[in-house]
Amino acid sequence: MNYAENLWLFFLLLFGIIIVPGMDMLFVLANALTGGGNRGLAATGGIMLGGMVHTLNGAVGVGLLMHFVPILYNPLLIAGAAYMAFIGLTLMRSSIKVGQEGPAGSRSAWKAFRQGLVICLINPKAYLFVFAVYPQFLRPAYGPIWMQAAIMGLMTIVVQFAVYGGLAISAGRSRNLLVANPRATAFAGRAAGLLLVAVSVLTAWQGLKAA
Repeated sequence: MNYAENLWLFFLLLFGIIIVPGMDMLFVLANALTGGGNRGLAATGGIMLGGMVHTLNGAVGVGLLMHFVPILYNPLLIAGAAYMAFIGLTLMRSSIKVGQEGPAGSRSAWKAFRQGLVICLINPKAYLFVFAVYPQFLRPAYGPIWMQAAIMGLMTIVVQFAVYGGLAISAGRSRNLLVANPRATAFAGRAAGLLLVAVSVLTAWQGLKAA
């Protein structure tokens, strides 16, 4: 298999893991529905930065540590689930009233960016992908490892932006239909929060079951 075929196979695996609904996607959707496309894109930006960090981890061989110390995986998984549950419960308890200049403001966007970064960094699906897949594609025969990692990292953030950014823009436009209906807006936010909590409970259950 040559380098081009190697990258193509990596792209297929990457797209498959990103397109599957999970913590990152639900967080972007929740922010876009409750705060507009700008906030959804801010959440996407945080997740993209987290993806770059994951790429760096894969390049420097953190996967080896997790391979030899697998006991670290379950605490990481449960911590990520707890943080997602906290965000979901916050959405469910809040009385969201969206105006044209409301939650879509810069302060909320910055908060969405920070939370998106943290969520990506503690998302066990991302760690599992990096630790299981990256060692198979970072090969000395294809050139400097750092250059290969940089290309794979660029592919990661491009696919994340295409999938999550597209979702944020689409959901943000749908949000405009909810601005004039505060009750529907509040319901959308709380429903998104409930989804986040549900995913968190499922993730924690899988971690505890594996333990």
